[in-house]
Amino acid sequence: MRRMATIMVLLFVVPMLSLGQVSAEADLGLEEAGITMVALRNDTLDLDQDGDIDAVRVVVILNSTIESTIVDVRLIATHNDREVIESTTIEIVGQSNVSLTYDAWSRGSHDLALGFYDMNGVEISTISLPSYEMVPALQTPMISLQFTGQSNLQTGSNCEINRLFMDETGPRYGALGTLTFTGAPFIVLDNATSIDCSSWPAGQYTLRETYRNELGQTAEASLNLTIENRPAPTFELVVTGDGLSTDRSCLIAIQPTNSNEDFTPYIKEWDVSTTSTLTDGPVYDCSALPAGVHLVVLKVTNLENIASTQAVNIVRLPAAELTPEEQEALPSQSFGDETPTEEVGWYTIAVLGFIVAIVVFVMLVRIREDDELLTLPELGPAPQILNDGSPDPQGLPTVLDDEGQLWRKHPDGSLDWWDSSYNIWQRW
Repeated sequence: MRRMATIMVLLFVVPMLSLGQVSAEADLGLEEAGITMVALRNDTLDLDQDGDIDAVRVVVILNSTIESTIVDVRLIATHNDREVIESTTIEIVGQSNVSLTYDAWSRGSHDLALGFYDMNGVEISTISLPSYEMVPALQTPMISLQFTGQSNLQTGSNCEINRLFMDETGPRYGALGTLTFTGAPFIVLDNATSIDCSSWPAGQYTLRETYRNELGQTAEASLNLTIENRPAPTFELVVTGDGLSTDRSCLIAIQPTNSNEDFTPYIKEWDVSTTSTLTDGPVYDCSALPAGVHLVVLKVTNLENIASTQAVNIVRLPAAELTPEEQEALPSQSFGDETPTEEVGWYTIAVLGFIVAIVVFVMLVRIREDDELLTLPELGPAPQILNDGSPDPQGLPTVLDDEGQLWRKHPDGSLDWWDSSYNIWQRW
């Protein structure tokens, strides 16, 4: 508050201030532009009240010796070979004051200077200000990747990654940087503050996010994730009514072996071997199945399209009282000695055997009389060789060319070449 009061007094008691702080060279440059410096003051600030200097406010009072003067006033700070400029443009009519504040963006020594420029960007004058050891109060770049989910991740498990980012320094001086996110199986937008990883495929992921602004400040965060393949659903079938008659109730229910696994959203398909219809649901009513043995198969498919099956044989016995239609649909039954049987006629068997014997005899006789069936098929032309195995030229002149091929010449000038594969002369 004492510093603010000092500045307020400075602004209202201008004639009493001395110009001893301004060098003669600086005054000379300003006077040529029609400007006179009335006062110059710079105060150090501790904005976050941690006991360290983190900002400097520079107040300058100017007077125009002409009717109106427009000037660009710049507070130039140099640190680590990087230059940061705070500027404002004012029109000086009579006496005007300018206040500029520089916020430190990095720890260390900051060299300050106050510059004056015309509207064409031509330097009018520059005044050197003190150097200050400063600690930034602005938030330097910070990145954090926070994981939310269970420790043993499986495909489809609830999984979320929250991205936290902060940079007050870059936007303060128009030196914004670029966020880079790598390691995800899908594209992640820069403005996505939350990433849903519940749909990611199984694998090991090394997530990394980096940031660098134009002031050279960097930040980095990394996160390792391992997602295992979710196993197929494991369950048992609980049967009620197996081996009972068809007039008794029958139910087949699914019972998960893992109590922590929710089967509610899974697809459940029941298939019965003796019927052509498929049903779904956690319970199958087998009361309507007719008497007999039925294979009931349940296929369960989870949200990741991983399926497993279980099957059970259901035996249904006939009821005590059946309608004629139900009796007709029943499978064959044996009643022991009371089972009616039918005798097969021996005369019929003898007649059938005699007919088969005649047919076989006729076929054998016809095959023997058919000479064509007993002869071998033609295998090709007869070999044209002499007794010693050499080619038979049949009285025609022969010649052996440079490649070892044997030729014979006919009186009309046509040629044959010897085919050693079949031992015959081939027409050329």
